[in-house]
Amino acid sequence: MQIAVCGPRECGDVEAGWAWEVGRLLAEAGATVLCGGGGGVMAAVAAGASAAGGLVIGVRPDSDRGAVCAGLSAVVFTDMGEARNAILIASADAVIVVGGSWGTLSELALARRRGVPVISLGGWRVLDADGNPVGGTTLAADPAEAVALAVREAAT
Repeated sequence: MQIAVCGPRECGDVEAGWAWEVGRLLAEAGATVLCGGGGGVMAAVAAGASAAGGLVIGVRPDSDRGAVCAGLSAVVFTDMGEARNAILIASADAVIVVGGSWGTLSELALARRRGVPVISLGGWRVLDADGNPVGGTTLAADPAEAVALAVREAAT
C-alpha cells in the first residue's frame, strides 16, 4: 500500500510533529510513504518514516538534487512544477493531509476527483456555497487516528 502525505513546505512545530509521527506510524504499518520530497511537512514525514525503517518516495516538482529532504529512499524528479501533484496523487492508495497550503489544497482536490480517500489532520475543510461540508474528506484528531483511517481506506 502506498500512502501520500501532503502538507505545506513551511509549517509550524505542531504540524511537523504530527507529520513525523504519521511517517513513523505508516512505516510501522508497512506502508510505502509518498511525499513531495521537500521541506516542512514533507521533510518531517520522511524523517519519521525513515527513522522507523520505512520506504519513502519523494516526487519532486523540479530536478534540483540539492532541494531534496533527508530521509528519502528514492526520488522521482519530474521537472513539472506543481503538475507533479497529479503524479503524486495518482500513485497513492490514500492521502493524509497535514496542515494546509494552496499546494496542499490542490492535492486534496486531485485526490477527491480521482476517488482517493483523504484523511485530514489539521488541514483543509472544504465547504459548499451553503457552508455545508463537502463529502469525501475524513477528519482525524491525531496522527494515530489519521494513520489507522488511511491504512483501512487504502486496504479497501
